[in-house]
Amino acid sequence: MTASSIASKSTLQSTIPRLENGDKLTLSEFERRYEAMPHIKKAELIEGKVYMASPLRITQHGEPHGYIMTWLGVYKASTPGVQLGDNCTVRLDADNEPQPDALLRIEVGGQSTISEDGYVEGAPELIVEIAASTVSIDLHDKLNVYRRHGVREYLVWRVDDCQFDWFRWQEGRYIAVEPNADGMICSEVYPGLWLDSAALLSGDLVRVIAIIQQGLASAEHRDFIEKLIEKGRE
Repeated sequence: MTASSIASKSTLQSTIPRLENGDKLTLSEFERRYEAMPHIKKAELIEGKVYMASPLRITQHGEPHGYIMTWLGVYKASTPGVQLGDNCTVRLDADNEPQPDALLRIEVGGQSTISEDGYVEGAPELIVEIAASTVSIDLHDKLNVYRRHGVREYLVWRVDDCQFDWFRWQEGRYIAVEPNADGMICSEVYPGLWLDSAALLSGDLVRVIAIIQQGLASAEHRDFIEKLIEKGRE
């Protein structure tokens, strides 16, 4: 890149208004401002309003996020045909472009697609949010947006409350899913995706991994893989 082109780019960026927390913007204007501020790592448009993340503490976000990605990563590694995303922008509609902490989507025949410029468009089947300072957003505005767009399973780890919420979409609304008699929550959308939420909340990652490995060895997970492979051949 030449000195003149660098100067031209710098001038262009300086003429674009800064992205500010609380801004009310259209989707196109939100993306324009966000792209002009590469130092910002997380900004979301929820119901037409801009939300920007505060600095993240390792105990309130960094470590819990790592646990979730490890859990989902184990599932992804054994389930061809699903795609795992970490802080990916999701285009839902003209007023909503969230950047969920984690998502899991079915690549072929699922609810979402990948745009020409590399963004997820439409509702992934599963979304996870790590909520500390963002609880009021994650359990209200975001929950309503994800429900309206048909995200099939929405998981919220309320770190400060030491609670884990698993919501399942049913006839246009979310119902809270409780652990079964064995203390596990089992995904309906992703057979074999099993979670011991108590172990997760206590930091027992060994137990979390052991439980999901049991799910991955189940007959329903094998059947799900066969369906995904067959769908990919169509």
